[in-house]
Amino acid sequence: MRILDASAFIHEYHTDDETASIPLVKEELTGEHAFRFDALEGAGMYVHIPGQGTVDKVLRAAGETGDRDVLSETDTRLIAAAFELDATLVTDDYAMQNVAERLNVGVEVIAQDGIAEQRSWTFQCQGCGREFDENKERCPICGMELSRKNPA
Repeated sequence: MRILDASAFIHEYHTDDETASIPLVKEELTGEHAFRFDALEGAGMYVHIPGQGTVDKVLRAAGETGDRDVLSETDTRLIAAAFELDATLVTDDYAMQNVAERLNVGVEVIAQDGIAEQRSWTFQCQGCGREFDENKERCPICGMELSRKNPA
């Protein structure tokens, strides 16, 4: 089974496998892309609503990788749906791919290259330069904002 992100509808992704998505994806789509969602649903695409426990598990994994603040609610719920349905997530979103791989959820990319490696981001203060493993609203040392940094 393939769990479809909005990019699958935008790029007219095709598969012979069973497909599923979530209601929030339809809300992101407009025009012909929204019609495509409706057409696939009418042809048998399963619309899944993941459980809150699984969503919380995805949020924990996103916190571990440092992707939590860049994932939307739709992104989080798509990963949760793929996890619950033991399906492959179809997306071009790098943060979603990173978290999915942390949870051992398969990923298929559409129009872009997939991630080359899983990352656990660090966060660096824009003022004093100190690095932190977890994102905070402000640096506890100097009070400046933190930005996500590639740990490599």
